[in-house]
Amino acid sequence: MSTSKTNIFLIGATGYIGGSILTRLLKHTSANAFDITVLVRSAEKAKVLQEKFDVKAVVGSNDDLDKLEALSEQSHVVFSCADAGNLAAIQAILRGLKKRHTSTGDLPILIHTSGTAVIATQAKGIFSSDTIYSDTDVEQIKSIPPTVPHKDVDLAVIAADEQGYARTYTILPSTIYGQAKGPLFDAGVSNSTSIQIPYLIRAALGRKQGGVVGQGKAIWPDVHIDDVADLYIVLLDAITANQAGVGHGWEGIYFGENGEHTWYDISKAISQALVELGVGGTDEPTSFTDEELAKYWGSVDVGNFNGTNARCRADRGRSIGWKPKYTTADMLASIKPEVALLWEKAQKEGGV
Repeated sequence: MSTSKTNIFLIGATGYIGGSILTRLLKHTSANAFDITVLVRSAEKAKVLQEKFDVKAVVGSNDDLDKLEALSEQSHVVFSCADAGNLAAIQAILRGLKKRHTSTGDLPILIHTSGTAVIATQAKGIFSSDTIYSDTDVEQIKSIPPTVPHKDVDLAVIAADEQGYARTYTILPSTIYGQAKGPLFDAGVSNSTSIQIPYLIRAALGRKQGGVVGQGKAIWPDVHIDDVADLYIVLLDAITANQAGVGHGWEGIYFGENGEHTWYDISKAISQALVELGVGGTDEPTSFTDEELAKYWGSVDVGNFNGTNARCRADRGRSIGWKPKYTTADMLASIKPEVALLWEKAQKEGGV
């Protein structure tokens, strides 16, 4: 019987998604058969990962293309969980995987993180869309314009699969929420909070009133951090158990969602929390001005992303056994504690 271990390279271990995946890999039933390497910017965090978690940590970033290529070449499985729009980084990873395939004959696995921004269409919060994407409808997925955010990266990942030197799978999380938990987060190695909802909360704290783009009628899907991290592991387990039975490339697109919300729903919950916590404002969100969008998001265009539609169904993940537990109701219930946490932090730091 072979005693060789599976070499796994995880990019983004100090992040929200990557840290949650690493947490699951470390407690996986096959953890003893994994040889995990991560790439982290912080030498201090690298030391903690090696000494406390027995994870090989290389100091570097996604800009260190030689390191990305070399570490990918050494790995049978690569999780790409950082900087979804970095084409140069994914190209370096793919070069490494191609070298591995050419030199060893191994067919390496790449599980890449994209996002539902690729299906987002601008509505400025004025209307909802009837278009709903299914990840099992390959022709519909192929119709997504190549010019949308980080689509060039997604296409490069799929092209590698089509060329036959890697099996590639792409996970597209939606609005992720919830506090990530586990030893990596307790140790300060990984980031425990999301981005999208906290940005809206910080803007609301800054203006002392919940805000919304337009009327908040546009719709987005949502998924809890625990559920989306579980999706990566369910996928890895399915590939390990029967790789031939799991779709890859264009057939390997996986949305991460378990419900959907309007942007108004989130802003309403934030507004109510501000009132209940005594921060100020009314329980009805008001529309952001262009000046506010520029102030809190850096530009009007970026701010207006909070008024886009992006509707989808995670049919493919469910077909391989993914069973998300948390719902949109849980997402809305999580907002008040998040507001309280960020308000407390803002007071300590003397501003939002």
